[in-house]
Amino acid sequence: MRLEPRTEATFWLRAMAPILAVMVALALCGFLILWAGAPLLEAYAALARGALGSRFALSETLTRATPLIFTGLAVAVAFRAKLWNIGGEGQLYAGALAATWVGTGAIDLPAYLMIPVIFSAAAVAGGLLLLLPTVLKIRLKVDEVVTTLLLNFVVLLFVNYLLFGPWKDPLSMGWPQAAPVVDSGLLPNLVDRTRLHFGFVAGLAAAVAVWVVMRFTHWGFEIRAVGLNTPAAVFAGIPVNATVVRTALLSGGLAACAGVTEVCGTKGYLTLDISPGFGYTGIAVAMLAGLHPLAVVVSAIFVAAIYNGADSMSRAVGISNYLADVMTAVALLAVLVSSLLVQYRIRRG
Repeated sequence: MRLEPRTEATFWLRAMAPILAVMVALALCGFLILWAGAPLLEAYAALARGALGSRFALSETLTRATPLIFTGLAVAVAFRAKLWNIGGEGQLYAGALAATWVGTGAIDLPAYLMIPVIFSAAAVAGGLLLLLPTVLKIRLKVDEVVTTLLLNFVVLLFVNYLLFGPWKDPLSMGWPQAAPVVDSGLLPNLVDRTRLHFGFVAGLAAAVAVWVVMRFTHWGFEIRAVGLNTPAAVFAGIPVNATVVRTALLSGGLAACAGVTEVCGTKGYLTLDISPGFGYTGIAVAMLAGLHPLAVVVSAIFVAAIYNGADSMSRAVGISNYLADVMTAVALLAVLVSSLLVQYRIRRG
């Protein structure tokens, strides 16, 4: 058996491959559900109800998908330029710190100005955080996988220091949290009596904007060229280092916006647990989407639905909700295999 490159992959092949991959992943995970002694159809029905079965369930899924859209976009942009940004978690918290600083009294503006200012401040903070590993990569050839990963822990420890020290809210009854964001800095709700907020709309707008930039602009072409073939990009006169730096600023800024959605949208104040790993899950979201900005939205909603539905499935049939992690991992592997089969066909010989 050998792999033979396809001369051309049809649109339907490229469109159906990830869908079939996800279906295969769910089928494979079905064996784990049966192994755990739970009824398969009832388990998947409970998962669907918990994720999409009511207005509340759907709103919770979209709320959870909101930060994943931003972190998925951050990874998709960086990986296109072969900038391996594993620091989405730290950049998310950097954005949350900036949102807290601006949104708790640093400035006083009406809501239509306050919210854009908070997003802008967070984007600057996240971009600057990723800029340091990027400069080390360019100048000293330091592996950005290591530096971005380690910076996550540095930022989390700094947040811990602030919440137990100078930023601790005296009215929090001893709980480590910052002062609440002022009303003008809170993201408005989209649906009454739910937690779904304007951050979801901002995520959709960001996905469209990133797609336009990557698909139709000179800068997007430079990012794709650097990622596909750096020596050829240098030969063509593309400023590789400047392109990577601009990509880092955009990627870090997008991840930081996820922190804004959690501080100013979901919770209203900064805590140590605003992210259960959104920065790391964003890597899986981007890979499931094939690094396509618009597909990131679908991928984020799918992953959020799996995690939300797993809680309902756990209560209904009595199996661990950690199965959601397994489902996400198997789906990612299946999509990677499907992308390989889109580019190559299996031949006997």
